[in-house]
Amino acid sequence: MLADSAGALPRRGSRVKVWSARVRILHWLLTLGLIMSYATADEAMRVHFWVGHGILALILLRALMGLYGSDQVRFETFVPTSGEFLEYFRDLLKGRARRYLGHDPAGGAMIATLLTTLLLTVASGLLTHRVPALEDSMGEVHEVLATLTLVLVIVHVLGVSVSSLLQGENLISGMIFGWKTDHSEPATSSPSKPTSRA
Repeated sequence: MLADSAGALPRRGSRVKVWSARVRILHWLLTLGLIMSYATADEAMRVHFWVGHGILALILLRALMGLYGSDQVRFETFVPTSGEFLEYFRDLLKGRARRYLGHDPAGGAMIATLLTTLLLTVASGLLTHRVPALEDSMGEVHEVLATLTLVLVIVHVLGVSVSSLLQGENLISGMIFGWKTDHSEPATSSPSKPTSRA
């Protein structure tokens, strides 16, 4: 989808509203949920348990948005194929990676991976609490997945920081306020144009 809802190409260098309020709110609620889940993992298990339910609700909401929402949030608009992912990294290593208004292929792949890992983490936590026979085994799985999620979050933050430097634009600010700068060429529209919204 093109960067504006009216279907016209934005002017090169113009400010474009890329992230809707609901996407930004959901993103930061998930961030808050992750912080709370790690903060309560040892000392406040009851709070930890209900925070996990909240994270599950947010994941399911994001999944519904990804399947049935508007063009800007559907998975099919930003989750890359393996070929697109590898091509992007080849171009990145050569210093000629295209710039995307929405998520680039690396960001799209990270979002899909994080949501999947989060879902598995919450599911293993629920099984640990709800099925006594699986408490020990699922407890270990839950800890491994929680650690993996933390590693992915760190990689995500580092990736956003590096991309911000390479692009000369604060991507975190974009996820707070919703705006980014369009650097696309004002040429003809193309379905695979790299300035597509996510």
